[in-house]
Amino acid sequence: MLNIVLIGYRATGKTTVGQLVARDLHRQFVDLDQVLEQEAGESIADLVGREGWPEFRRREKALVARYAEQSGLVLATGGGVVIDAENIDRLKQQGLLVWLVAEPEIIQERLAQDQAEVARRPALTSGQTVTEVEEVLRTRQPLYQAAADVVISTSDLSIDQVASRIIAAVRYQERANSGR
Repeated sequence: MLNIVLIGYRATGKTTVGQLVARDLHRQFVDLDQVLEQEAGESIADLVGREGWPEFRRREKALVARYAEQSGLVLATGGGVVIDAENIDRLKQQGLLVWLVAEPEIIQERLAQDQAEVARRPALTSGQTVTEVEEVLRTRQPLYQAAADVVISTSDLSIDQVASRIIAAVRYQERANSGR
């Protein structure tokens, strides 16, 4: 059974939608950032502040290697997982990669509504929120695009609608893989 791997920028719905998809398909849900924080015993912002981005990426890569070998999971990845091509290669071996996208203004609105989440995440650039989103998306968009098997915009859809589209894509892929 394929893993369903959710990729995309912060606040595009990976965790929220992933939990719903996992529930509806009776699968285990794993948020790699949450696992990383649990294992580190601190928030990602604190870890990055103390040890830097290279250490965070090293830990993230180890988690990708661990979970990519399993099957039947719904995985929510960190937004930067696509930076390392080896992560994508591993995730694609047993996974359908679903890129959740949203307009930068929508991402900013979602981040503004969830200040607790913002506090747990380190800034990625020196810019303000919308500027940061646009700047990071410019560099990551080609990586997300190259990695994605399925692309779903979450800007104008409800959580249930996004989950339904993911489930439909997974069922289509599983039928195609079984030769039906």
